[in-house]
Amino acid sequence: MAFLKIVLLLIVCGMFGGGCASEKPLVLLCTTSVENSGLLDHLLPKFSAESGIHVVSIPRGTGQTLRAGMNGDGDVLLVHDREREERFVREGYGAFRVDVMYNNYVVVGPSEDPAELHAALDVFSAFRLIADSGSNFVSRGDDSGTHKRELALWRKAGADPTLASGDWYREVGKGMGATLNSAVAMKAYTLTDRGTWISYRGKRDFEILYQGGQDLYNPYGAILVSSEKHPSTKSAHGRIFLEWLTSSRGQRAVEQYKVGGEQLFFPMPEFDRNTN
Repeated sequence: MAFLKIVLLLIVCGMFGGGCASEKPLVLLCTTSVENSGLLDHLLPKFSAESGIHVVSIPRGTGQTLRAGMNGDGDVLLVHDREREERFVREGYGAFRVDVMYNNYVVVGPSEDPAELHAALDVFSAFRLIADSGSNFVSRGDDSGTHKRELALWRKAGADPTLASGDWYREVGKGMGATLNSAVAMKAYTLTDRGTWISYRGKRDFEILYQGGQDLYNPYGAILVSSEKHPSTKSAHGRIFLEWLTSSRGQRAVEQYKVGGEQLFFPMPEFDRNTN
């Protein structure tokens, strides 16, 4: 069914056959984790080969990406902050949103584990152990989806790390890869999505020290920017891209992307991929 929709959209756009390449690229505003992980280098050539649509990606934190979408700076968003994504659509900036994939967050740190996270009963107790011990923690501090999730975990843990800002709690205001670099250099804990962690090459003596549980679930959604708000948006091409991402071929491409034999992202169950 999804394949037929894509074919119909291609026909409507006048792109079927020899003249299918678009004059201007589709602009994908995305979170840094899908860029840092290498996923887009895997997905976008496959999509372009099938559709003839060239896509350029602009990676930023989710907060910055959503603001860029509000300004009409791109055609499609791929981000991971469900609450803000739904508000983006509800306020008329997005035509619709679809669930695309998921992975989870993990807490990483030096193998000597100064806060003794191995004793944590859940992620909240892990965060309390870090705060109580005053162990170094590096925060993205960039209004990204990861940063928002980290702050929510601190709140639920009953701790306010910003009181220790500049001491054991360091906010770097950078993407996930750069944040991991800072954490390794400082021998500090940090929260990262599993996809970026698996593809990260500068681990040294770092390892995953806490993982698991619903509170670390990390879903990604894609949004078509509203052509009513921004008439210049490449809406037809954006629809084709979202149809492909949620089709069996797009989901299989997500599933097949691995680094060192490890899968970084997982397709959504069929019922989760319905347009909202």
